[in-house]
Amino acid sequence: MDILNELIMQAIASPWLYLVLFVVTVVDGFFPPVPSETVLVAAAAVAASTGDGNLLLLGVVGAAGAAIGDNIAFAIGRRLGTTRFAWMRRPRVAAAFAHAQTALDRRSATLILGARYIPVGRVAVNMSAGALGFSWRRFLPLSIIAGASWSVFSLAIGLLAGAWIKDQPLLSAGLGIVIALVIGLVIDRIAAARRRRVVVPQLAG
Repeated sequence: MDILNELIMQAIASPWLYLVLFVVTVVDGFFPPVPSETVLVAAAAVAASTGDGNLLLLGVVGAAGAAIGDNIAFAIGRRLGTTRFAWMRRPRVAAAFAHAQTALDRRSATLILGARYIPVGRVAVNMSAGALGFSWRRFLPLSIIAGASWSVFSLAIGLLAGAWIKDQPLLSAGLGIVIALVIGLVIDRIAAARRRRVVVPQLAG
């Protein structure tokens, strides 16, 4: 355990951490299997637990990477649509795309900001926005706000975990990841329930 804690403390002090965080958050914007939340939350938890690392820089890098990734998803949607690749046609992903397409016209700002907190949802919404011809001038500021709020939220989870477990970076990182996963699961379930409530009246009509 002490060896692992020492390795984690060295990692949090390394400038490579910020590069890894940036790459992960960018890729996660258009490829949902990449877990950007866990990287940012774990890094923040370790920083809070040990007192090392730069939380402000973590937040800025996370926010910048998230916004860039979301805009890449928008550009992919504009160029390729939402059915080009096999993973886009999986039932869960296809359902998220369908919901995004019907909701963008009515509440685009709420949808884009809220979807940032749902790994599959943000890709579906942002690609759908591009595919449906949503104005990039409107999308860009919304994506920046969404990325910044998501980064602050993830940092807060990590800080909470790090405050609970001092001087144990491995445990604090693990606790932060668990908290983030639970919150993400709850948000995902709420979003799925809302989609079902929208679809059922449409079918009844």
